[in-house]
Amino acid sequence: MSISERLDRLPGTPLLRKVVLISGLGLMFDAMDQGMVSGVIASIGLDWKLDSLQLSFLGSSGVLGMMLGAIISGLAADRWGRRTVVLVTLLVFSVGSALCGMASNFELLLLFRFLTGVGLGGELPVVTTMVSEFSSLKNRGRNVVLVESFWAWGWILAALVAYLAIPLYGWRVAFFIGAVPALFAAALRFLIPESPRFLEQKGRLKEAEAIVSTMERSAGTALPAESGQLLAGEAAEEPPSETLLQEKASQALKQEAPSRPHKGQSSLRAFANLWSREYRRSTVVLWVLWFGVNLGYYGFVLWTPSFLVAQGYELVRSFEFTLIMCLAQVPGYMSAAFLIEKIGRKPVLTIFLLGTAASAWFFGHASSIEFVLLAGCLLYFFALGTWGCVYSYTPELYPTGIRGAGAGAASAFGRVGAFIAPMLVPVVYAFFGTENGFQLVFIVLTVVFVVVGAVVGILGIETKGKELPTTEQENRG
Repeated sequence: MSISERLDRLPGTPLLRKVVLISGLGLMFDAMDQGMVSGVIASIGLDWKLDSLQLSFLGSSGVLGMMLGAIISGLAADRWGRRTVVLVTLLVFSVGSALCGMASNFELLLLFRFLTGVGLGGELPVVTTMVSEFSSLKNRGRNVVLVESFWAWGWILAALVAYLAIPLYGWRVAFFIGAVPALFAAALRFLIPESPRFLEQKGRLKEAEAIVSTMERSAGTALPAESGQLLAGEAAEEPPSETLLQEKASQALKQEAPSRPHKGQSSLRAFANLWSREYRRSTVVLWVLWFGVNLGYYGFVLWTPSFLVAQGYELVRSFEFTLIMCLAQVPGYMSAAFLIEKIGRKPVLTIFLLGTAASAWFFGHASSIEFVLLAGCLLYFFALGTWGCVYSYTPELYPTGIRGAGAGAASAFGRVGAFIAPMLVPVVYAFFGTENGFQLVFIVLTVVFVVVGAVVGILGIETKGKELPTTEQENRG
């Protein structure tokens, strides 16, 4: 029985819970920094007297870094390992955030936000790939969404900092606060071993065996007793000896090794495989999904405080509204985590994408404080639930050897949408004015989410209940 098959049979284990918790804490601190950018954009615009175009560059510089980080980290993760890349990207992210707090002019701030984006964009697809590979068949989707749910808590902390600290101490403190916890999270990453599926694919079977055996012992499903029956094909009246079981397990592992590439593929080969006949359909769906969700999400989330200020609310009041809306992210993630293993990836993604579309429409037409808060809470609820499903769905469509490249490429292409989104707002405002432009922005976002929901619903491949593919020869249908 292969390492991957043994992992798919495991229930929850202490090591798996540790991986989920520590990965989640890292994402929480990342989200805290990313979330504070919306508050920083509103505050720094007043402090440095920047126009809307300059502020859009501030949002887009980080996105450009995320594009580069996603491409590099995806390929690096397939070559050198998931854990190594996560550690490096977290350190890059933390250093970049600290430098942002020390920036003396707008140009340096743009450069440091780009560096922060490299770290953030590199970590996100790799950490969720790692959690997916540690998880079993029955809890894989839920675990990835649960890890992503820590993103909501990071945004809540960011909203608290924006509401309580920025008005008193200025925008620089937000970057310093965001940098320190990321270093702490990087230290915690040393408690997580490398992905056993990655080690298996690289032919490092002894290392993979040690990790999986530890998980099996803690779950009470040690390899000799369990795998012996499966290797024998059927239960015997007299169980085979322990020596025979170990020999059969060893033979099974050795038989798996030759079919897996032990060396990393070239970048061109990896990207070519993403567009091969087996994975072309999955790649198209993922790239459309990532592009549309990024365009829609960053079209409103970075600008929410500024939107509210433009509609006549004070800066502090806009931070207060944003904090309330961020609280709605938590039930959004939790409901997605529950539903994704109950009804499947495609239905949940479609429902949450259409829910985001409807919420964007209502938010753009809100005419009272109560309506703004209700529509905003629904928008954050559905949008962040969608994100959890996106990160869960992505690594399930590719085999181990190109899983990092596939997730990284989809994430990088999606960041093109995130790069365009911050610039869309000032352009629309310039042509149609603040009031009409506000409504038009959210009409555009509504259309984007509807189109993406239709693509996923029609062309998407359901992965619920399916094993993670381990070799490139496996046809995903």
